[in-house]
Amino acid sequence: MATKKAPKKTAESSGDYSKYISWFWRLFVGGIALVVLVFLLASWNAFGELPTFEELENPESNLATKIISVDGKQLGTYYNENRTPVKYEQLPQNLVDALVATEDERYYDHSGIDFRGTTRAFAYLGQKGGASTVTQQLAKLLFTGQAARGWKRYAQKIKEYVIATRLERQYTKQEIIAMYLNKQDFLFNAIGVSSAARIYFNKDVEDLELHESAVIVAMLKNPRQYNPYRKISREKSLGRRNQVFKQMEKNGMITTAEKDSLQALPMEVKFTPEGHADGIATYFRENLKKFMASWIKENPKGEDLEGNLTYYNIYRDGLTITTTIDSRMQKIAEDAVAAHMPRLQKEFDRQNEKNKTAPFRDIEEDDVDRIFNNAIKSSSRWHKMKAQGKSEDVIRKSFDIKTDMTIFSWGGEIDTVMTPRDSIRYYKKFLRTGMMSMVPQTGEVRAWVGGNNMTHFQYDHVQLGKRQVGSTFKPFLYATAVDQLKISPCDTLPNTIYCIAAGSHGNTKDWCPENSGGEMGGMITMKDALAQSVNTVSARLMDKVGPQPVIDLVSKLGVDTSNIPAVPSIALGTADLSLYEMVSAYGAFANQGVYVKPQIVSTIQDKNGTILYQHVPETRDVLSAESAYVTLQMMEGVTRSGSGSRLRHTWRGKDPVYRKAVTGYPYGFTNAIAGKTGTTQNQSDGWFMGIVPNLVTGVWVGGDDRAVHFPGINYGQGATMALPIWGMYMKGVYENEDLKVSKSEFDKPKDLSITIDCENYKSESVNDELPDELDF
Repeated sequence: MATKKAPKKTAESSGDYSKYISWFWRLFVGGIALVVLVFLLASWNAFGELPTFEELENPESNLATKIISVDGKQLGTYYNENRTPVKYEQLPQNLVDALVATEDERYYDHSGIDFRGTTRAFAYLGQKGGASTVTQQLAKLLFTGQAARGWKRYAQKIKEYVIATRLERQYTKQEIIAMYLNKQDFLFNAIGVSSAARIYFNKDVEDLELHESAVIVAMLKNPRQYNPYRKISREKSLGRRNQVFKQMEKNGMITTAEKDSLQALPMEVKFTPEGHADGIATYFRENLKKFMASWIKENPKGEDLEGNLTYYNIYRDGLTITTTIDSRMQKIAEDAVAAHMPRLQKEFDRQNEKNKTAPFRDIEEDDVDRIFNNAIKSSSRWHKMKAQGKSEDVIRKSFDIKTDMTIFSWGGEIDTVMTPRDSIRYYKKFLRTGMMSMVPQTGEVRAWVGGNNMTHFQYDHVQLGKRQVGSTFKPFLYATAVDQLKISPCDTLPNTIYCIAAGSHGNTKDWCPENSGGEMGGMITMKDALAQSVNTVSARLMDKVGPQPVIDLVSKLGVDTSNIPAVPSIALGTADLSLYEMVSAYGAFANQGVYVKPQIVSTIQDKNGTILYQHVPETRDVLSAESAYVTLQMMEGVTRSGSGSRLRHTWRGKDPVYRKAVTGYPYGFTNAIAGKTGTTQNQSDGWFMGIVPNLVTGVWVGGDDRAVHFPGINYGQGATMALPIWGMYMKGVYENEDLKVSKSEFDKPKDLSITIDCENYKSESVNDELPDELDF
């Protein structure tokens, strides 16, 4: 009988698992060894270069340069990336809590890698959340960039692990949070949490409330998908914000009641864009670039390893420029321009309805063609196509092809279709303006409005634009006469035609100016002559003092006199000067004859707060304090009985011109104001220069071309075109007592030898010819 063989014993039947246990430990140890090897290889740059110690110490970052007003407000930034770094201490605790609760619950317990989260992510294939810590996300932002694909993503992830652990050794937890939030891109030029707070909520980051911080943290997952400003993503942003509250409740940072209350809040955004042409003081910020370019050239940062000079870069070095602009005064100035110019433009357009050459006047068709040809050849379209190698014929034809464009209007931008040639004509019709306000004692520029709109009118009419100044030049002539001849505002002269003969003072022919309104006859005081811009008196004064001393005076007052000919007609303001020059020159009258060069920057600091530049005023004595004060007294007559007297009115009046074209009227000023209006030939330019003891402000209004002007003097004079902007501006600054703009009298010199009280004064200078030596 056959016997059965006994079954062969196996490890399973005998209970011997030693073999499997051995394999398990081999795999386990091998796996750990493999992981260690992978990390060692990564640290040895096997998967690509890792940042050096120096790079970890100073991670490369494009930091925006901040432009700060004198009252501590941020006017704007210069940037490649609009990043304004903040320190951890500036971050509100609610923002930090929301970040940790949502992005990295065990942030304070790990050293860069959350192994518990990593295990969970592998086990559930990422369906229950990822495993990236805040430190890993920072590593990615700083050194590894966008997520790679395929096997490269695994190599990138390993690099992030290694960099994260190194970051944890190099920086504190607080520093890592600050770096992470500073590096994030929140869209719409909001690079970093500081920019995000300003752009989405118009707040400094330290002022964010919890419900606002939650919106910012919600965007960290995907700033486009969860963006609170984009209509398409607002609902997702709201849902994600509420999830942040839920995470904070889960981690014990807020109570359930607080969570419910916060989730019930509507999501409100105060979108405040910060493009280069957004915000206030846009023309000033553009002009500031020129100052910075000059300063950077003269102040090298240091030398590189090869010994070459290195220079600061305003777009990435994170400088802080503290300017002299006062954001409150700047806003008032821009509001004054925005209130007056649309109404003046409306009247200008009405008066051009039947003008066949509109918006031009008093020119022939050939002149119109010349204006258009010059405008075409100076346009950005022309230069761009020329750089592309296009022929002039092709370029010119392109100006007659209709195209989509967005154009400016005082009611808002308009999307339309028109030819570039028609757009040139459209923009030529707009009256332009410039305004500058300065503290005469320090030269600090408080407000700078270079035009109507920086996006559509990029030419700066404060410093770049030079136009005929008209009668605003006359105070320089009067000041020269006071300084040389010691004449009094009370002295009288004949208001009759006066000729300066050919060959005298550089004249090529007889010069016999008439008064603007044609009125002449009788005697007139010096003060009234200036107040009423009497040209016959200006001719007499010019013949006595000569044009060269007047030119010498304005040169000392900071005016470029290279193009001012030494001829008598300059007395009537034929010179082309900038508003910048005029304001700085007028400042000496209010500063007892001392000229102070305009100042736009107080300090420049590097990203660490080290002061690189401190302004030192540039001053010089130009006039005696007596001459400056007497000139001011005569200019005060302009606002009491002359063309600027509208500033004193407290009644509306019946003048239809003023009611239609002027805003902010009546002004009702009662304090000391010295000023001068200016109107040039054919009403092409309207000026008003106004001075109070600690503020001098100038306004110019005119067309882009001199052929763009009002047909008559009623609207075309400086008192109607420019003075209203000054009046509204000063009303605004006086309403804010914190600005401390003076309403006092001008400082009177102690030893005043010239009589200014005309009530009991009898002029000794009544002859047709001024004597060689005046002895009043």
